[in-house]
Formats: sequence, structure tokens, C-alpha cells
Amino acid sequence: MKFLIVSGNPKNDGLTAAIIDEVARGARDGGAEVEILRVEKLERCHVCNGGWGECRATHKCVFGGDGFDEAQAKIKAADALALITPIYWAEISESLKGFIDRLRRCEFSFDGTGALSGKQTLIAVNAGGSGNGIITAVEQLDRFCQHTGAVIFDRLGFNRWNHDYKRPAAYAAARAIAEGRKNGESL
Repeated sequence: MKFLIVSGNPKNDGLTAAIIDEVARGARDGGAEVEILRVEKLERCHVCNGGWGECRATHKCVFGGDGFDEAQAKIKAADALALITPIYWAEISESLKGFIDRLRRCEFSFDGTGALSGKQTLIAVNAGGSGNGIITAVEQLDRFCQHTGAVIFDRLGFNRWNHDYKRPAAYAAARAIAEGRKNGESL
């Protein structure tokens, strides 16, 4: 299994980095091949043609060359995903927001044939400052999954007061996905 962690974290350390490490460890321990995709250097969506650009029909962004095409190919090749981000101003990071806006335009489909359709996806958000914003950040990623057909395996909200007991949940969720558990399967 190929397990792709899409990181909206602009830093290599801190609380969000600790979540990424736990998810990666859990997926590896579950037998998955793990890769971390950092999206902070990718361009934002240019919203071409009044918002209805070629990307919706061709599933390709016309503003390639910045690494987006490669990132999209990694998403397509992955069997499962984790979307992990710090929370800024009660929203997901700007880099992850820019990436998923662009990806959503390329991978949205009414018929469920997009690259994310049916993929088990773990959502993890980290409100390190005030601890607020978890619900709105999860809602943003939830909408992205609805639009692209990704199946949400679990939604995890972290802050600096609950990291100690929630990091094991991130590990366990990633391991369960890597071992083949699907959303909706009762234990």
C-alpha cells in the first residue's frame, strides 16, 4: 500500500510535525510505503477562465511547472492519504488551502471517477496557539473530501493541551488504514 501524507506544515518541527511523524510511523508499522508531500512551495490556483478553466474537463492544471503535476500524480498513485495541517486564523494553512483548491478543480467529478474517489483519507488539524479553529479547519477538509469523493477514515483535532493523548490516536488510525481497514467497518 502507498500511503501519502499531504503536509500543509511550513515548519519541520513543532506540534504539527509531531503529528506527521506519528502518522508516518503508524502507516509504516501497518506495512505501508510512506511518502510525505510538502505543498508549501506550490502556486495557488489562478482561477482561470472566470473559475471554469480547462482543469475541470482535462483534470490537468494549465499552470504546470511548479511541481503541481508531480504532486497530483502522487495523489493518484496513493492508495490512502492523510491531510495534515496547522491551523492559522481558524483555517487550514494557506499552502494546503492553495493546493487543495487547485487539486479540487482538477479532480472534481460528478460520476466518482476522480483520482481521490474512494480513497481512505485521514484528516488531522492542529490548533497550536489558542486551540480554537479545529471545527472550521476540519470542515474545510471535509468539504474538499466531499467534492473529490475521498472517503474520510477519521477526523482528528489537536491542540497543545491534548497532544499527549491524541498522538497515539493518529498512530493507530494510520496503522489501521495501512492494514486495510475501511471507513464504516465495525470492529
